[in-house]
Amino acid sequence: MTDLEILAVMALALGAGSMVKGATGIGIPVVALPILATVVGLPHAIAVQTIPVLFTNIWQVWQFRKVWPELKPLKFLFLGGLVGIPLGTLLLTIIPERALSGMLALLLFLYIGLKVSKPHFVLSMDAGQRLAPVAGVAAGTMQAATGVSAPVSITFLHSLKLTRNGYLFAVALLFALFSVIQIPSLLIAGVMTGPILVQGLLSMIPVLICMPLGAWIGRRLSQRTFDYLVLVLLSVVGVQLLVEAIWG
Repeated sequence: MTDLEILAVMALALGAGSMVKGATGIGIPVVALPILATVVGLPHAIAVQTIPVLFTNIWQVWQFRKVWPELKPLKFLFLGGLVGIPLGTLLLTIIPERALSGMLALLLFLYIGLKVSKPHFVLSMDAGQRLAPVAGVAAGTMQAATGVSAPVSITFLHSLKLTRNGYLFAVALLFALFSVIQIPSLLIAGVMTGPILVQGLLSMIPVLICMPLGAWIGRRLSQRTFDYLVLVLLSVVGVQLLVEAIWG
């Protein structure tokens, strides 16, 4: 592919991902990363997406900042996520990535099965507060070890039955913290090069156009539709992890 064709694919993939992000809180890694990885390879794809991922999450943290009092009981979720990053880096050198992907997919499908069979299942905020440090460490560990924390972080937050704004804020804050740590790591490792950084900055053009459109769509979804849409996206992540676990 020519450089122009690659940029066009990046624009389309990141535009679609940011639209889903605006509506549901997750989207760029789920939608854009698999497409980008087939075109430029996984390390390049991860590096390119870090800029729009960081920006979109900071955007949503600011947009929904007023709900922070609702989420104060979960503060150790975010602190635990930072603790989990070095643990995940260690696991990455010990446990095969395919084994980790398989375990995550299994946990994810167990949760989806629970929500489908018992749609009224909700984790209380008291229980969530007690489990927040464990969930945070697990999410950070999986983010560093596999590049995907959604099976842990999104599953945990979704089970709390937060308001839409509370859920979006919590997801954005957690993913923003992960991105802040990941970008320097990519620079040190030599993965984030000058040309890739320029590509990441150029990708902000479709993001700025598509994310507000996704947010507009999301505001018009009922809470029930919103919850089911998140479950669909979790299913997509689960299938991706399962394919990686089986075929690599």
